Amino acid sequence: MGGEWYPSPAIEEGAWPVLGQDHLEHRAFDPEAHRTDLLAIAHEIIELPDDGETIAPALLEGILRRHPRDGKGFFSRAQIIAGLRYLCAEGLVDFDEERLVRRMQMRPVRTQSGVTPLTILTRPHPCPGRCVFCPNDVRMPKSYLADEPGAQRAAKNHFDPYLQTWNRLAAYKAIGHPTDKVEVIILGGTWSFHPESYQIYFIKRCFEALNDFGQGVDRRDQMAGPVRDFLSLTNPERKKYNETVGSYLREEVGSSLLGEEEEASWAELEQVQIENEQGGCRSVGLVIETRPDHISVEEVMRIRRLGCTKVQIGFQSLSDEILEQNKRGHGVSETRAAVTLLRAAGFKLHAHWMPNLLGATPESDELDFARIFDDPALRPDELKVYPCSLIETAELMDYYESGDWRPYEHDELLEVLVSALSSVPRYCRVTRVIRDISSDDIVTGNKLTNFRQIAENEVIARGGKCEDIRSREVRRESISSDDMTLKKTEYDTTLGKECFIEFVSPEDRIAGFARLCLPERKADLEELEASALLREVHVYGAATDLGMRPDQRAQHRGLGSRLVETAALHARDAGFGSLAVISAIGTRGWYRRLGFEDGLLYQHRTLR
Repeated sequence: MGGEWYPSPAIEEGAWPVLGQDHLEHRAFDPEAHRTDLLAIAHEIIELPDDGETIAPALLEGILRRHPRDGKGFFSRAQIIAGLRYLCAEGLVDFDEERLVRRMQMRPVRTQSGVTPLTILTRPHPCPGRCVFCPNDVRMPKSYLADEPGAQRAAKNHFDPYLQTWNRLAAYKAIGHPTDKVEVIILGGTWSFHPESYQIYFIKRCFEALNDFGQGVDRRDQMAGPVRDFLSLTNPERKKYNETVGSYLREEVGSSLLGEEEEASWAELEQVQIENEQGGCRSVGLVIETRPDHISVEEVMRIRRLGCTKVQIGFQSLSDEILEQNKRGHGVSETRAAVTLLRAAGFKLHAHWMPNLLGATPESDELDFARIFDDPALRPDELKVYPCSLIETAELMDYYESGDWRPYEHDELLEVLVSALSSVPRYCRVTRVIRDISSDDIVTGNKLTNFRQIAENEVIARGGKCEDIRSREVRRESISSDDMTLKKTEYDTTLGKECFIEFVSPEDRIAGFARLCLPERKADLEELEASALLREVHVYGAATDLGMRPDQRAQHRGLGSRLVETAALHARDAGFGSLAVISAIGTRGWYRRLGFEDGLLYQHRTLR
C-alpha cells in the first residue's frame, strides 16, 4: 500500500483526549470528512502568536471545544496534525506546514536534541551474565520488564524489528515529529551474544521499515515475522531465565535458537543500507548495547559493518570487589580494554553506571563515580546512571531478605547523585538518571522517577551547576550564529588525545559539537592507520525535516560543516594526513559533499 495515510489514535466518541498522550493504537482518519471543522481549527491556530513553542493545552482546549468533532466529540491532537497536513497539501491553508505542525507537536522534548530517537528491542534470548541485580522476566529480553513502555511496544509487535520500527515511526508522525532523521536504538541485553545471522536479520528488517516508511509504503501485513508467545512464559523460580527462555526457543526454532525466517545475508543488509542513504527516513545513528567482556577486534568490526555508530556498555561498577559480589562475570580490566577498543574504532561510548549495588555504600559510590572520568581508559561520551532497584525476580531479593543488602534512603541517594551530576565534565552527556521502571515492580527503595530533577535542583541550591551536555543544549531556543563562539576541550585517553569542539552561546548553551580523536598509537583496524578520527558531529536544536531551514534554529545553519572543517584543521595541525569519520548510513551523502570518500567501513578525507 502506498500514497497518503493519516495514522491517528482511536478515541471513544465524546471522550476528551489526553493532550500529550503517546498512543500505541492507530486507525485511518479521513480529514476530508471533517474539512470544515479542521479549517476553522487551522485558522484559529494560525491567528495565535507564534513564540516557537507548542500551543498551551488550555488554549488548544478552547479551540477544540469551539469546533467539536461531528458536533459532539473532540479531535485528538494526532487527528488535528493529520488534518493540518491534509489542508496544506490540498492548498486549503496558505501557511508553512512544518511550522503549523510543530505548534501541535506532542512531547516536543523527544526530538529537541536534533534527531528522532527510535528504540526497539530484540526478542528474549539467553544471557551470558549472572548479575544478582538483574530482573528475570522471561517474557522480555534480559534485564527488561514487561511494564516498561519500550518493552510494552516491543511485545505488542511480537519483538518483530520491522513492525516495531514502522509502527513507532507512524506514532511519531501522528504526533507531529519529523521522521526523516532517526537514531535507531536497539536494546535487549547483550547484543553480541545473539547469533550473527540474527543480528544481520534484525538490522536489515529495521532498514526495510525505514525505507518503506520514508516512501509512504505500508507492508506490515506482508513483512510481519514469526509470532512467538513469549508473554505466556512464566518463571516461578529466580535465576532460571536462561533455562526457561532457552527451552522455549529450542522448542520453537531448534537447537541453534534461530529460525530460518530470522536469517539474512550481509549482501541483503548492504543493499537496504545503500537504499537508505538517500531515503526519506534515514538512519543517522545506530546503537546497540553489550557487555565489556564481549568486545574484541572481531566484534568491533562486525558491529561496524552492521552500520552501528554508538555502543551502550555496562560499566555498572569500577570496583573489582563489587563486580565480583554482584556476579557480573568480568572485572574492571575488561571494561577498560573494551572502551579503548571501541574508541579506537570511532564509536560513541555510552556507559551505564549503577550505584547501590550489593556491597556498595554511598561513600564508596561517590569514589567509584569519580573513577569514570579520572581514568584515561574510560571517560565515556554519554552516561546513564541507574541506581539499583530491587525487583522480585532478581537474585538480589535473597540478599535483601537476609539483610545483606538494603536500598539507600532518600537522602543517601540524593547525596550520591548530587556529587555525581555536579562532577560530570562538559564533554559528556548524562542521558538518564533513574530507570523507567514501574513503581509496582520495585519491591522497596526509590520510586521517584523525577529524581534527576530533584538532584539537579539541589546542585543549584548548593551554589553549584551541571555542565554536562544535556544541561546545556539549546533545544527549542532561538539562537544567532553571530553570538556563538567556538570552544575546545582536550583530554587524554589511553589511545591518545581527545578534542571536544563545541559552538556555545554567551550563556554557555551548546548548539553543536564534534568529537575528534587524535590517536598516538597504532590503530587496531588497518583502515584507520595513521588517521585522525572524527567520532561524532551533532547539531542541537529541535529536529527539522531535511531541507527545512527554520529561522534561527540550530539545525541546518551550517554548524555541522563548520565543526567538520574545524576538526579537519585541528587534525592537520596535529600532524595527521587524513581524517576518517564513523558515518551513519544516512549521513554518508552529507560527508561526501564535504570531501570524504568511501572506504570499507569508514569515510576518509585527505588533509592538505
